[in-house]
Amino acid sequence: MKAPVRLGIVGLGLIGRRHVEAAARVPEVEIVAAADAAEAGRNFAAGRGISTFGSLDALLASSAAEGVIVATPNSAHAEQGIACVARGLPTLIEKPIAAHAEEARVLVAAAEEAGVPLLVGHHRRHNPLIAAAKAAIDRGALGEIRMVQARCWLFKPDGYFEEAPWRKAQGAGPVLVNLIHDVDLMRHLCGEIVRVQAEASPARRGYANEDAAAATIRFSSGALGVISVSDAAVSPWSWELTARENPAYAQTGESCYEIAGSKGALSLPDLRLWRHEPEPDWFSPIASASWPRAAVDPLEAQLGHFAAVIRREATPLVSGREALKTLEVVEAIQEAARTGCAVRLG
Repeated sequence: MKAPVRLGIVGLGLIGRRHVEAAARVPEVEIVAAADAAEAGRNFAAGRGISTFGSLDALLASSAAEGVIVATPNSAHAEQGIACVARGLPTLIEKPIAAHAEEARVLVAAAEEAGVPLLVGHHRRHNPLIAAAKAAIDRGALGEIRMVQARCWLFKPDGYFEEAPWRKAQGAGPVLVNLIHDVDLMRHLCGEIVRVQAEASPARRGYANEDAAAATIRFSSGALGVISVSDAAVSPWSWELTARENPAYAQTGESCYEIAGSKGALSLPDLRLWRHEPEPDWFSPIASASWPRAAVDPLEAQLGHFAAVIRREATPLVSGREALKTLEVVEAIQEAARTGCAVRLG
């Protein structure tokens, strides 16, 4: 059996700690070094036998890691990613790849020029149910996709913002923090997004960001979609409450995505396929069938994949350039909401 790949991690907040806990269940990797400016983060790592450092620079200088996970606030992603790439270290950056597409382009160019693998933590793509949905769409089970709907409606308590004040600051609203996941999966499943229109509502909590937004989107295929988010709306319709990825969330058994085409429709994450029999016809009976699915933690699958990439046994499922395209769509949604004008993407 191969020795585990040695990983470092910078940032031990909510998602950083989830990476550490997931890595303990993945035999292909071992987190050997952690950097966090906060004593609480360093204590968390030290309690798990991980060497701790006060900064990413100190961690990199130790030469302890073969790859690095960047799980710091969004504003630090690009700078820290570039520092890891400059050391020749394969890097897994939590989404979004950067706070702004402009700096993400610099990071992606640096990684590609150096030939250093750059992965981004759009971890839902690593869920087997997404692979099953992608395979069904690609083999034509839905026919020509015409309509798409994605919802991310949830309620974040006040404590979520109090424990990490950066979540109140500009750039940390639900469009960039939450909806970006849904945008990424819609691109992955249905193709490139070429035009968006959007509206956003200011946060009633008084923070600097929106707390609700909705966009109409056009795919390169001609399909249309509606995608929406709120972190101040109680509902059972979000990936967190339906996908059974993270046991911290109560599960509702509902779906939050619907994709419909000329032959059938698919809801996710319940993997329910709807079709008329014997032919598409609104007067004929319509029935559904679901594929069995297991509850998995895609963070674990993502870490195993990261190890394979570091060993040069695989190429990134979500590369820096892929994540850049998703961020460009998100920024287009933000611009459309700000200006009231439709925004076209390259």
